Amino acid sequence: MTAPPPQASSQYRPSLPLLWWTKRRTYFVFAMRELSCVFVAWFVAFMVMLIHAVGQGPARYEDFLDLAGRPWVVVINVLALTFLIVHAVTWFQLAPKAMVVKAGPQQVPPAAIMGAHFAGWLIISLIVMWVVLR
Repeated sequence: MTAPPPQASSQYRPSLPLLWWTKRRTYFVFAMRELSCVFVAWFVAFMVMLIHAVGQGPARYEDFLDLAGRPWVVVINVLALTFLIVHAVTWFQLAPKAMVVKAGPQQVPPAAIMGAHFAGWLIISLIVMWVVLR
């Protein structure tokens, strides 16, 4: 037994322009957050390549530094840093919606949860900066 042929819909469905998601801020921010995942993956791969080069000795490390100093890699890394910041900020802004923290019978305000995340990010960044620049 075969299925009946599909019938054409009588409903009108307007076509969307290619950049329809740029018209509203919420859609744009969502799309940029999703795009940021590609740059998070690049950053992880770049760090793995760095660790591997360091483990292979001074010659491989120098080769890695030559690669990292090329203009196109610098541009990708600056872009990746920008998107990593977007990714982290939007993630911390979503934290109060993803977790409900109670202190006794009362719920902790969303601003306090978000502030704690940003404070932790700042403290860890300062520690890493101190270790690297020491």
